[in-house]
Amino acid sequence: MAAVMNKIPVGKPKIRLVYGDEYKFVQKVVHTNKLNTVCEEARCPNIYECWGRGTATIMILGDTCTRSCGFCSVNTGKPNSVDEFEPFRTAMAVKKMNLRHVVITSVDRDDLKGDFGARIWAETIRQIHRNVPGCTVEVLTPDFQGYGPALETVFEAAPEIFSHNVECVERISGQVRVQSIWSRSLDVLEHSVHFGLLTKTSMMVGLGETKVEVIETMKEVVDLGVEIFTIGQYLQPTNHHLPVDRFVENEEFQDYKKIGLELGFRAVESGALVRSSYHADEQARMVKGNK
Repeated sequence: MAAVMNKIPVGKPKIRLVYGDEYKFVQKVVHTNKLNTVCEEARCPNIYECWGRGTATIMILGDTCTRSCGFCSVNTGKPNSVDEFEPFRTAMAVKKMNLRHVVITSVDRDDLKGDFGARIWAETIRQIHRNVPGCTVEVLTPDFQGYGPALETVFEAAPEIFSHNVECVERISGQVRVQSIWSRSLDVLEHSVHFGLLTKTSMMVGLGETKVEVIETMKEVVDLGVEIFTIGQYLQPTNHHLPVDRFVENEEFQDYKKIGLELGFRAVESGALVRSSYHADEQARMVKGNK
């Protein structure tokens, strides 16, 4: 029987935490296989729901990022050396969890000159396809510093969905993602679309943007050919991170979903607790079914 606990911080979205057998099973598989997950490292509010449904977002290339984005709670610093067995170990965990759709993400590895980790990315995709042929693979990648050959190394491994997040509107990007370039993220998305991949992006609100800026951002990315879009409330992970500017009302999130679909996105997830990989399996099935 699941144990239920409610936490309702004043002014914040309500988060319902459910600890069930499926959650414990996924947790055991993740930890036994020595995997990192963005669910844990980024303190995702949906970890209990997603793990309870038997899904997880696995983070490869270590747990230490070479960048220090103002919204992200993942460790920053000098990463460890690359684990060559990680792609196979990841595939075995996916197989044991009997997943039909898996999301793979990673820290930024600007220290890996030449490909920024793209080789490990591609091998992880290939290992999952080889060992779990019934599972579709969604990748949520860093920008690889916009390096075309690195991006194409990942593209050629044929993930079913390629995702890269713009994270916020352009005006505040320099504060939110100090070591990233907003226009470069658009270039990454456009490159994926031109390669023929089903492409996705996500952003947060509550960082000081306006509704007009959000809609303009949606227009920019849909015009590139991006087909899946998610948008959620920024929640400050610790007091050392950027403060929340405002908590967005549910009606505004509903507006974004309606506008996004009218603009031409095939799938839109919009809500306070929505994150880039939230209900990713459902998005993948819906988009494929509409093609």
